[in-house]
Amino acid sequence: MKINLRWQFLLALTGFIFVLALLSYQVQVQTTSYCTVTEAAEGGTFVEGMVGTPQYLNPLLSDNNPVDRELVSLIFDGLTRRDANGRLLPALADSWEVSEDGLSVVFSLRDDVIWQDGEPFSAEDVAFTYGLMQSDEFPNAGLRALWQTVTITVIDVQTVQFTLEEPYAPFLDATTRGILPVHLLEGVTAVSLPDQPFNATPIGTGPLIVEGGVQNGRLRFLPNPVYWQQAHLDAIEFRFFPNETSLLDAFTNGEIQAINNVSPVMLPQIAELPQTRLFTSAAPRFTELLFNLGGTEAPALGRVDVRQALAYALNRDLMVDEVLNGQAVPLEGPYLPTSWAYNPPLLTQYDFAPETAVALLNAAGWTLPEGQTVRQQEEESLILRLLFLDTSTFRALATAVQQQWAEVGVGVTLQPAASYDELLTALIERDFDVALLEVRPSGDPDLYDFWSQEAIVRGQNYGGWNNRRASEALESARQIWPQVERTPYYDNFLRYFDDSLPALTLYQHVNTYGLSTAVNNVEIGRIDAPRDRYETLANWFLGYQDTTVPCLPQN
Repeated sequence: MKINLRWQFLLALTGFIFVLALLSYQVQVQTTSYCTVTEAAEGGTFVEGMVGTPQYLNPLLSDNNPVDRELVSLIFDGLTRRDANGRLLPALADSWEVSEDGLSVVFSLRDDVIWQDGEPFSAEDVAFTYGLMQSDEFPNAGLRALWQTVTITVIDVQTVQFTLEEPYAPFLDATTRGILPVHLLEGVTAVSLPDQPFNATPIGTGPLIVEGGVQNGRLRFLPNPVYWQQAHLDAIEFRFFPNETSLLDAFTNGEIQAINNVSPVMLPQIAELPQTRLFTSAAPRFTELLFNLGGTEAPALGRVDVRQALAYALNRDLMVDEVLNGQAVPLEGPYLPTSWAYNPPLLTQYDFAPETAVALLNAAGWTLPEGQTVRQQEEESLILRLLFLDTSTFRALATAVQQQWAEVGVGVTLQPAASYDELLTALIERDFDVALLEVRPSGDPDLYDFWSQEAIVRGQNYGGWNNRRASEALESARQIWPQVERTPYYDNFLRYFDDSLPALTLYQHVNTYGLSTAVNNVEIGRIDAPRDRYETLANWFLGYQDTTVPCLPQN
């Protein structure tokens, strides 16, 4: 009998190799070590506080409430948007084209947009939204007047056309307003719109989704997965407070992790807290002193040299430092630096010069009798009523203006308005001499509704500045579409504005966002729109967690 030793040898060798492999595996298993690493914890709710109460979470009804404006910006998108440099960019629109005669604008819409409830966005949504503002019953007269001159035509699902009665370049800025979903509001009219439950639990296309309505002073948002496919946080919650004191207390106690729009008055207190980080950037708004040029109680303001004297008598740098704790930026004129119509060389720089102010007032016949504190002319005293919204910041500013004008012999009677409606009524009735106002200019430099002759009667020219040439420059500029052709008209307007000084800009605002160190991995840049502060939200987290993982081999 023959024995095949070759196969026996191969079988034995195979078994030996298997045993070696098994022993090697066992050694590896026995020698593998594990390490504990600290990572971002998943979940949790980020809580932000603000002063005020939501009323209408609806882009058509939010203009008069700062809280509504903030929240609406997070929920809704317009056809267009402005970037940090004031340029108009597509948002829900993909592109647009203006006809050669300037009478129509055709928008091509994006085909990848869905509402937060999953329904597709279309041109019907656009036509419905802007159509509501064409109704005679729509509550905002300014928006109503604009949209009633526009014909809206749905060409197809992704194309809509706006036809104007005459060329009107500022029209494009109107398309930044948020769009409403027709599938949820179909049949709703301008009259019934304010009463809709939708205003409490809206559906938009923006980065945050409302979860339920306001409950116990709180409103909860979920990150829209279309914007953030992965986020450590489960939700963002807004809490609403009646005043800055209660807001600061909540932040100090750790009940909230952020304060939106830290006021200059609150800044020193919050800056002292060890858990505070502050993010600051220039804001798209400014504060001005508006002169009532047609007032009968203070006819002195009708003279430009008196208005110039009042400008030179103000130490605006001191106001910014002492009243605003440095939280403002010097600014001249009616345009922000982000506007393409901004042209500082055309404007007078009113640096603090009390000697110049005194000389101008004396030359205008307003002299200071010996032993008196207020200037007089023909037995009339130079005393001005200063109108302002009665908030802590504006009261402090008004008091500073009162004190500084007193130094040159101008008396000031403070005239606080308890509410925005009361302030607006006084402006409309021209029941003031000087008004301290916060201005939020639109992205387009068109100021016809603020400074034209027509706006004295049908507009917001509350100071009654009546300058024909300035009015003509503004009217011509709005009828031309190319920016390069509009610019010379706005330059002319600025020259007339500077010659007359119907209003004096005090400063540009600064946005200060207060954030607790309990929130990790946060980066915040410039905040031009409310949603800008959440640009890196996907990276934010509230805590750390330990995770066991195989240790990396050491070299």
